[in-house]
Amino acid sequence: MEAYILDWANLLLRWLHLITGIAWIGSSFYFVWLDNSLTKPQDPELIEKGVSGELWAVHGGGFYNPQKYLVAPRRLPEHLHWFYWESYSTWMSGFALLVALYLFNAQTYLIDRNVFDWGPVAAVVAALCFLVVGWLVYDIICRVAGTDERADRKVGIAVALFVAASAWLACHLFAGRAAFLIVGAMIATIMSANVLMVIIPGQRKVVAAMRAGEPVDPIHGKLGKQRSVHNTYFTLPVLFAMLSNHYSMVYSAPHNWLVLIAMMLAGALIRQFFVLRHKGVTNPWYPAAGIALLLGVAVAIAPPGLGKAAAPSVPLGAQDVGQVQQVVAQRCVMCHNAQLANKGIQLQTPELLKSHAQVVYQQAVVQKTMPLNNATGMTEDERALLARWFLGGAPLR
Repeated sequence: MEAYILDWANLLLRWLHLITGIAWIGSSFYFVWLDNSLTKPQDPELIEKGVSGELWAVHGGGFYNPQKYLVAPRRLPEHLHWFYWESYSTWMSGFALLVALYLFNAQTYLIDRNVFDWGPVAAVVAALCFLVVGWLVYDIICRVAGTDERADRKVGIAVALFVAASAWLACHLFAGRAAFLIVGAMIATIMSANVLMVIIPGQRKVVAAMRAGEPVDPIHGKLGKQRSVHNTYFTLPVLFAMLSNHYSMVYSAPHNWLVLIAMMLAGALIRQFFVLRHKGVTNPWYPAAGIALLLGVAVAIAPPGLGKAAAPSVPLGAQDVGQVQQVVAQRCVMCHNAQLANKGIQLQTPELLKSHAQVVYQQAVVQKTMPLNNATGMTEDERALLARWFLGGAPLR
């Protein structure tokens, strides 16, 4: 019953996280595009009002005319729409999902004793430290460097090195699947903390100063702009890290930390192309470099003999079938039996094994997600044997 309840919590939290994430990323991408697409107004009345940029657009049968003020309008409207709940809801739902799936099952999901042998409590504390320390280090980097253009380059390099170091450390502490997710969660925490700790407080100070008739300190706008730009470059790397747990080929690869860094860098390069494109600059070298990285990773982690196992080279004999059943009994049945049928799968008899042959082949051979974190030590030869058995018709005897 507990596993069933956790499955429902996982489903509903994942659904909520996806919805709120779409809302946050969508609004973030829209405002980056809008900011880079505004044109200088020609109407003297708009210039007199302090409008620095405007855009005319058509959507859904109506015309829209968003306008941006250099600092703020002389008179603020009574009602202002604040964009922050999209960020907060995305982080809260994501953290709840992390707790329900990974932290609550740390022994299963966080720990791979072939990577680092430690207890679940220490692993949970370390995972939480990645979120907290990640934000603190990033924030210190930004505050020390400042907000001018030269500082932005320094911040970019320093943050990239810090994320790379974090990826290396996570992949040497946690199971590969969890390591990728924790690095993604660390960056996502930085993004949401940027909104909570810098962008929104700065906007509130600007609004308060205007309503009090006091001069507005431009530093709040500069800081908010800097953190907002960082967030847009973080987005594609975070999305990859979150999606990667469905693809064991990346997180179970040798030197998986290099895979994670390369994939996140590819995402940032591709995002840079679109940021520049919004400004009217087309630089194909950014997406070319990103695609080259993706292809390089795909080639580097490709399994040996890819494409050569389309059919069993030698028919399976009774001894081979017996070995298949022995492998499943040693590597799989402890989690897939009458008493503990994870995901509703039982494999303790030849008949049950044959009925689930497709799932076994898909999970243990193609995706290599099972056994989870390879906790039971299934070898490549054993996976190859399972492949021959399945492709040979999954015989019982």
